[in-house]
Amino acid sequence: MQDCIFCKIGRGDIPSRKIYEDDDVLAFHDINPKAPVHFLIIPKKHIASLAEAQPEDEALLGKMLTLVRKLALQEGCVNGFRTVINTGRDGGQEVAHLHIHVLGGPQPWK
Repeated sequence: MQDCIFCKIGRGDIPSRKIYEDDDVLAFHDINPKAPVHFLIIPKKHIASLAEAQPEDEALLGKMLTLVRKLALQEGCVNGFRTVINTGRDGGQEVAHLHIHVLGGPQPWK
């Protein structure tokens, strides 16, 4: 999608503080962090939300979830982390592009 902000970030049209990138996914620091560690993992393929994922996206979704642990540890979340996937307007999703929030670091944070 041409006007999707996360698609633009995935294409490199908008800069981000990348922590991981390959042909399928991009992980970058959230611009409005809610914890000492707060990053997003997005697919480069435009999928509007988890509710829009299709059976052919299974490997991509698995790859994204597998990256959560690896990147959380890389970013210093040695005592745990939180993962959040907001889905749809009523689920709190603000950007219509599937993304996983990964939050961690020393408490307290909310």
